[in-house]
Amino acid sequence: MSNERPLILAIDTATPCSSVALTRGDVHQGELVATLSLNSKITHSRRLLTGIDWLLAESNIDSADIDGLAVGLGPGSFTGLRIAMATVKGLAAAMAKPLLGVSTLDALALNCSGVKPLCALIDARKKEVYRRWYLQDKRGVYRPHGDIAALTPQDLVQELMEPSIFVGDGLFSYGEFLKATLGDLLAMVPRTLSYPSAAAIGFLCCEQLERGELMDLESAVPLYVRASDAELSLVKKSNN
Repeated sequence: MSNERPLILAIDTATPCSSVALTRGDVHQGELVATLSLNSKITHSRRLLTGIDWLLAESNIDSADIDGLAVGLGPGSFTGLRIAMATVKGLAAAMAKPLLGVSTLDALALNCSGVKPLCALIDARKKEVYRRWYLQDKRGVYRPHGDIAALTPQDLVQELMEPSIFVGDGLFSYGEFLKATLGDLLAMVPRTLSYPSAAAIGFLCCEQLERGELMDLESAVPLYVRASDAELSLVKKSNN
């Protein structure tokens, strides 16, 4: 690793928004070198490597200068998560660089500020959301407070005990329901903050790198949280 703050190449494809970023440093003293985001219906596999190559070229950064590869682990689209993981694993192996990863929900939480409890949501389809709760640490950064779960918006409402902030694309589908049900207990961040940011992943993963908390290249997997349709079908067949 260089004497400068670690340079991280981070990606996230957990949602339809594909995000790539180059960051230096951690959550508290980080610098965004460059970022590229594209929200479209085109599969991530058709644009991810091209986006990475473009970002490195435009930033005049050689791959040898990168100190670590970071990925948004999800939860989110199963296909998107597999594409991201396969990409960073391939790059990490080819470049002989450390592999790092954090939940996409944790990256969403890092977009936010405030003193109220925070809930990050990603649309899980099938009338559910993936959610995780966060509280501020002593330096004002939202840190995880509890596990990630997949649940219905109705069940999420039952968890709310005090005024809270909500962020994430789960609000795009269920924000109106949550607002109508929770009223003044609900505060939603501006829509622009509800898209996953590879930059936030880079800053969070820099903390992991500096603590030596690396992912194993062979065993690393995304945070799927719930079983895929294919896995559920296999279980159903085995039970018949």
